[in-house]
Amino acid sequence: MSDYAEPGRSNGLHAKLAARLRDQAHDIRRLVAGLDEEALARRPIPDKWSLKEVVAHLWRVQEVFESRIEAMLTRTKPVLAPYEPEGDPEFAVKLNRTSADLLDEFLGEREELAALLESLSPGDWRHRGVQPEYRHYDVQFAVECLAYHEAHHIYQMLHRRSLAVP
Repeated sequence: MSDYAEPGRSNGLHAKLAARLRDQAHDIRRLVAGLDEEALARRPIPDKWSLKEVVAHLWRVQEVFESRIEAMLTRTKPVLAPYEPEGDPEFAVKLNRTSADLLDEFLGEREELAALLESLSPGDWRHRGVQPEYRHYDVQFAVECLAYHEAHHIYQMLHRRSLAVP
């Protein structure tokens, strides 16, 4: 959140957040590289997501955060609904794509998001929204939430890949 940035140093933090999202996109691509559709769709741990399902989830969560960021940049203190992944029809739509298409579209949108973030002024990063789960919610906090949430799932992908490859 904005309060975490040292005065006069927020631009460096903001650039690091955009770079982190790009770096994590490279990690995601690396963790699915060389696996065929069957391997990506297989659940190596029963009742836990496959690599393909994790990528679909990450893309869907990215879309949710993109819409929140857009709302904060274009409206005054918009109310931002919590995201409930259970039963999200958009997640199911994404799973109907091939893994290659899913990954390419997700990573293409990631690049667009990173470019948008790089174009924001320091003041843009402080635009706020009202999100019932958090007392303070601005563009910077949203991007940090996205990055940390995704990092958790990248760890899951590393573990699941180790089970998917002989």
